[in-house]
Amino acid sequence: MTPAINTVKKSKVSYKIHEYFHDESSESYGLEAAEKMGIQEDRVFKTLVVSVDKNTLVVGVIPVSSMLSMKLIAKVVGSKKAIMADKSDVERTTGYVLGGISPLGQKKRLKTIIDSSVQKHSTIYVSAGRRGLEIELNPKDLIKLTDGMLAEICQ
Repeated sequence: MTPAINTVKKSKVSYKIHEYFHDESSESYGLEAAEKMGIQEDRVFKTLVVSVDKNTLVVGVIPVSSMLSMKLIAKVVGSKKAIMADKSDVERTTGYVLGGISPLGQKKRLKTIIDSSVQKHSTIYVSAGRRGLEIELNPKDLIKLTDGMLAEICQ
């Protein structure tokens, strides 16, 4: 059981857990998840952590088929610039390893921006807290559980 799964269980929202065999040689964890589960890439969302201002960490949740716009996410949080956060800072702050970072159940709750394309789907998939494990849930529930904000953050 991961902290992400515990979070959805406690919240009593509707969800499903999906597991697949993770291939260590895979270069894109999110695209691998979509392919192995037979799901459209725009329904699988990846969790990226960026650093704004003086090392303030912010979470961006975007479709695995898209690229995060550093300009757009910085603008949404009122910053001039965003850069990908340092791997060790991300893992220490979230409690998850790269490729298995979930927007749910993070050790330290970070400000979360969810790409507005999430509204196109009745359910989406996000990491359940480890590689090869996904949570399927309603986007509205993800927004509520992360206290997330919707914005266009893809380039």
